[in-house]
Amino acid sequence: MVGKKIGGRTYYYLAESGRVDGKPRVVTQRYLGTAEEIARAVPGGEPASASYRTYGDVAAVWATLSRLDFVRRVDSVVGAQRATPSLGLTVAIAVLHRATAPETPLSEWWASGVAADVVRPRVSTVDGTWRALERLTPERITRIEDTVASAVLATLDDHAALAVDVPQFAAFAPADCTLPSACRGVLAGAGLRVTRDGAIPLASRVYRRDDGTAPTFASLTAELGPATLVFHSGQAAQLDLGSRSGFVGSLPLTDHPELLTQPASARKRVDPERFAGLTALDTHAVVDGVRRRVILTHSATLHAAQSRAFADELATATRELDGLAGALAAGTHRGDRAQIHAELGRVTRGRRIERVLTAVLSGNRPGEIRLERRIDSAALARLDDEFFGKQVLVTDRDWPIGDVVTAYRARTHLESTFRWLTGPAVTGPTPRWEWTRQRIAAHGLVSVLAATVTHLMRREADRAGMNLSVRELLEQLAGIGELVLRYPSTGGRPRTKRLPTERDPAQQALLDLFGLDQIATSA
Repeated sequence: MVGKKIGGRTYYYLAESGRVDGKPRVVTQRYLGTAEEIARAVPGGEPASASYRTYGDVAAVWATLSRLDFVRRVDSVVGAQRATPSLGLTVAIAVLHRATAPETPLSEWWASGVAADVVRPRVSTVDGTWRALERLTPERITRIEDTVASAVLATLDDHAALAVDVPQFAAFAPADCTLPSACRGVLAGAGLRVTRDGAIPLASRVYRRDDGTAPTFASLTAELGPATLVFHSGQAAQLDLGSRSGFVGSLPLTDHPELLTQPASARKRVDPERFAGLTALDTHAVVDGVRRRVILTHSATLHAAQSRAFADELATATRELDGLAGALAAGTHRGDRAQIHAELGRVTRGRRIERVLTAVLSGNRPGEIRLERRIDSAALARLDDEFFGKQVLVTDRDWPIGDVVTAYRARTHLESTFRWLTGPAVTGPTPRWEWTRQRIAAHGLVSVLAATVTHLMRREADRAGMNLSVRELLEQLAGIGELVLRYPSTGGRPRTKRLPTERDPAQQALLDLFGLDQIATSA
């Protein structure tokens, strides 16, 4: 809530902030009135002060941690400890912070947010959190993941697991780096065992990618335990699918041109309620010398996105060629044919661009060379019809097509979640934080557990008919706020009253789903 002083009086507005072009801005505001008007609308006299704060995301994540009995479970497996707060509670707070405010420093988030009121038992300060996380040895990390996984699986009927590699897990940057993209930090990947139902992480293996010790994809998946291997087309070459069992992956489209020319009528719709605009052809093909089940899928949404992206790419290439042709005709570009060929190669180097765009040179001497470019409309039509929107999946599982697609998309969902949770870079506290293997592993655990909790929440929302990504879910929850009215002390502790702000139907559904109405009560 913000106050604006006009003519000597302060008028209050309920304001919601967001990032516009990377900077915080007030995106919506609603007039509440003067302090007197607010006081008349609220029983109990005139408040001394009023403020607005969001609480939905923090309360929902903490409610989920509580339902998993997270703190007790972690404390029960890490062994005897005398520290206060316990390691279980410390990890829970770190997970809560990572899930709801990954870009805000921990101490700042704790001081300004609702977490201090929601967390039980109460914690007076979080200043020692980073030091406490150093008590997370590899053995403790494994035991913590195991006990949390047991709690998650107790809520599911389907215990089938997938093994997924997320090479773009996080970039750990120095704390004093103002531009993380320009800093020499630590790149980390993560191998994950996740549930088939909801892609909820159960176990992880975080590894460094920048020191030459990263495990191979095959060895990484072997470390994660029994699970169906999920891989993308770029990883297919690392695997011998002829002898492997238990996998779902994609293959390069160019490996199976016979599938790409199949008419659209050969494909059937795949569960329209779960996959709008998705069709598939379920057939067989030879992969690594063995006849395997392959599924050609076509997504109308992906098709449209790829068509737009290619149109932009083609427009950029034609503009550059037209500019080069103009410079050659005007005599301002007097390079020889070798130089011009090199420029043409740079402009048309994309394989798809080369399919439809050709450049023809005439003349041999500098100053006399001319350029003509042509777009092959028939090749463009074939590209649009045969490639855009399509994937070739391969599996040895006899699952329904929808389950195969869901398993394959688990990696995409996880990559999206970790981009949200880790942001452009994970920084440590000041003074400069040196990212040792132990610290990377500890903070990797926190991020994985944050993904575990938020993916469990996303699954619950999905079962309730709300098809949201993790980020969309948390942003919807963050829009649920409360007005905090503080009244003058009358001899005892100052009284505080919290009033929930107006909710739209989607927010009310989330309140009901996670039981958040219990949070907004008088204190």
